[in-house]
Amino acid sequence: MQFDDVLMGRRSIRGYQDKPVPKALLEEVLALAMRSPSSMNTQPWNFTVLTGEALDKIREGNTERNLAGVPHSREFRTGEAFEGQHRDRQVGVAKQLFSAMGIAREDKEARLDWVLRGFRQFDAPVCVIITYDRVLASSDDTAFDCGAVTTALVNAAWSRGLGAVINSQGIMQSPVVREHAGIAEDQVIMKAVALGWPDDAFPANAVVSERKSVAEATTFIGFDD
Repeated sequence: MQFDDVLMGRRSIRGYQDKPVPKALLEEVLALAMRSPSSMNTQPWNFTVLTGEALDKIREGNTERNLAGVPHSREFRTGEAFEGQHRDRQVGVAKQLFSAMGIAREDKEARLDWVLRGFRQFDAPVCVIITYDRVLASSDDTAFDCGAVTTALVNAAWSRGLGAVINSQGIMQSPVVREHAGIAEDQVIMKAVALGWPDDAFPANAVVSERKSVAEATTFIGFDD
């Protein structure tokens, strides 16, 4: 793909084919992603890539603990609930997804099923857990750099025909993740990326989220009109 095709065509994928992803392809995608810039070349990121039984155990444990009301133990700061225009955008994309899936507002069962899919990493065949070196945890540049490499990862995956969605729902219970992924204590668990071959028959995969325009997001200073 051309660079523009990747950026303009990529979508968040929440439905996947039951088809394995070759390790060599994942290594290729990660190598591309790791060309991402980082503050003073610190490269704080690390990746744990899971499939098969280990991933299934994380799905199961995460779902069971969340349904049992165990408070989430996300390690990366979560911030306050969205308000104003940011909340409007959050609600807007939820409406797009529910409309595509035919989930009515009053359909509590279907809404719960959607939440459970998130707890299960959308049943993707692969999960990439992004962690960063705990010794750098006090640096805001570290989070910025890990966000950059994660964006590069999903774009690199798309360029190779793979779909992905960045999420935290599937790793809300950190003890479960650490146990089955074997993540060392010198790492902070930041985000997860569900990844695999897109299921073109899954309605939500066709959703393209609405975006701010350049005019809304940008102030130009010192340029001639």
